[in-house]
Amino acid sequence: MLVQVIRYGVVGVLNNLAGYLIYLGVTWLGVEPKLAVTLMYPVGALTAYLGHARYAFTYRGGHAGGLSRYVIAHLIGYTANIALLYVFFDRLGYPHQLIQAAAIFIVAGLLFLLFRYFVFPSRPVTE
Repeated sequence: MLVQVIRYGVVGVLNNLAGYLIYLGVTWLGVEPKLAVTLMYPVGALTAYLGHARYAFTYRGGHAGGLSRYVIAHLIGYTANIALLYVFFDRLGYPHQLIQAAAIFIVAGLLFLLFRYFVFPSRPVTE
């Protein structure tokens, strides 16, 4: 599992660093934070799919089932991300830049568990 965590981290750091820098740029240009996340989240998720499937979790199952479970996992992750922004930025007034930075790590932990046990299990689930 330690190897998976490290590989997951490598894919995640590269993908999220680029995504966070773009997020900062588009919000600086005036895009509302939750809209920026809504627009960028699917792009980041898709770019990370092959890295997670092949490198981090060495998934050998079919891509149709794996991809559909991946989408479900990311819908859960997206919902958690938006909820964090809503509670801590909209309701409590914390800076969105800090909330989004924290959300990256919170959602990453949630997604790791979903990927390991649901999306890319060591024994392929029924497709």
